[in-house]
Amino acid sequence: MGLDDYVNTFGSYCKRQYGERIKKLTIDAEFTCPNRDGTLGLGGCTFCNVASFNAQQGQTLSIPVQLADGKVRAHSREHCINKSRPAPVSSSKYIAYFQAYTSTYDEFNRLKQKYDLAIADKHVVGLHIGTRPDCVPDEVLDLLVEYQQSGLDVWLELGLQTSNNHTLKKINRGHQLAEYRQTVIAARARGIKVCTHLILGLPGETNSDYLNSLRTVLGIGVDGIKLHPLHIVEGSTMAKQWHYKPMQLLTLDEYASAAAMLIRHTPEHIIYHRVTAYAKKPMLLAPDWCAFRWDGLVAIVDELREYGGQGSALNGVYKTA
Repeated sequence: MGLDDYVNTFGSYCKRQYGERIKKLTIDAEFTCPNRDGTLGLGGCTFCNVASFNAQQGQTLSIPVQLADGKVRAHSREHCINKSRPAPVSSSKYIAYFQAYTSTYDEFNRLKQKYDLAIADKHVVGLHIGTRPDCVPDEVLDLLVEYQQSGLDVWLELGLQTSNNHTLKKINRGHQLAEYRQTVIAARARGIKVCTHLILGLPGETNSDYLNSLRTVLGIGVDGIKLHPLHIVEGSTMAKQWHYKPMQLLTLDEYASAAAMLIRHTPEHIIYHRVTAYAKKPMLLAPDWCAFRWDGLVAIVDELREYGGQGSALNGVYKTA
């Protein structure tokens, strides 16, 4: 049994919507961030890889080329082909995912131009926008409503990371919970689906903090959740600290236990877009288990199998779709 047997996953959501899983094509549209361009700060969030961002400047491919390359890679992975580059299947459906940095942080017309380039691809059926909760003006929300009304499956992905204002300040996030609350309420009032990102293992936080963040997010209102383990990557402020004095990070078992706990405390209708994440060496410094794509997922499934699936801690038993 896999994750879909215990969790309301995004893959299951796509099957219900389209009859198949939909591949995400990530896009780097050369956005920056107010926490690195001097508007709020210059150093960025302490876990963010600033060096990687700077190295990519001037080298980013056009959005149509990124989509085309993403289709080839997705099709190659699907058929386990490593050396050849077959053409993508023309009937496939895709989601355009603006992932890199703050993907609503630009002049409005430039934003619209970038989004329009992505959705011009006839195989794109969804648009996911990753951003900060303090960088989503009303005109952008209204634009997303227009895309949604045109038939696209639109998700606004907000990086909250934690509801603890003290931790947000410690990691130099540059915003507090209040901005997140305001943006979520405004987005969902327009019918825009919101997916919230949470990081487990932030300095000083424990299981009670993770659970409080989840309950806060659920109380405000949310449609989807992404969970990430804190991991240290080169180029981040945390990496500099790590080289001087390594900090205590969650072990694989600790992370799996915490993630499964949150899933059990999540109502069944909430969609989990992701329950773990990984990074590649040598960019990844620690923890080592984050270098392996499937280890975290397998460990979480084991926890859910033993102690119960999504919603089971809310006096209910998870029922598969």
